[in-house]
Amino acid sequence: MSTHIGANKEDISNLVLICGDPLRSKYIAENYLDDYKLVNEVRGMYGYTGFYKGKRISVMSHGMGIPSAGIYTYELFNEYDVDVMIRLGTAGSYTNELEVSDLLLVTESYSDTVYDDNLEGQNIDTISSNKDLNNIIEETSKKMGILLKKGKVYSSDNFYTKEDIFEEMKTKHRCMAVEMESYVVFLTAKHFNKKSACVLTISDSFVSKKQLTSEEREKKLDDMIRIGLESLSSL
Repeated sequence: MSTHIGANKEDISNLVLICGDPLRSKYIAENYLDDYKLVNEVRGMYGYTGFYKGKRISVMSHGMGIPSAGIYTYELFNEYDVDVMIRLGTAGSYTNELEVSDLLLVTESYSDTVYDDNLEGQNIDTISSNKDLNNIIEETSKKMGILLKKGKVYSSDNFYTKEDIFEEMKTKHRCMAVEMESYVVFLTAKHFNKKSACVLTISDSFVSKKQLTSEEREKKLDDMIRIGLESLSSL
């Protein structure tokens, strides 16, 4: 049992889907997992372990932002022997190449956080996801007939930022979208020599100003969830 996760070590699978919203973890468990059980509810960060097509998988929430996600990813890798982690989340698009409802496989994550200095003792502004895991996710999406785009994102410490940050991240750092946690998922995985990836649903656009409706959000998040589960079940 770790500082922030109340589960016993054997309660957590070595294969984990992780997402920001605790209610999304609950939704995944209730709608996709067989014989699932609640293994964590400390601080309301719901975690579940069950079976998807016979494969034992855990679903855990990590909260919002790099500091919160950093706590849960660190403890899962370090104290629960998690080997593979896929983050499922939403993002805002910086480009017309990514329209609302598109799915994005994150290949690289850029961040101006100081988390890397504190964890690694060095500046690592851009970090990649695991290529082998990405290949599995891409092949899975093709088999499912779901279009999956890929590219670099900005992982921000701030939800509310100065107005011109979007142009800076798009032009200077070639980021296609913004979210708040993929960077620390990748960094912590590499710190422990584990595998991690991230699939995002574009929920809104800084270009078109469009947003997903509640009905569209539900359907497209399900596509993302299915890709994550099918990818883990193939390992």
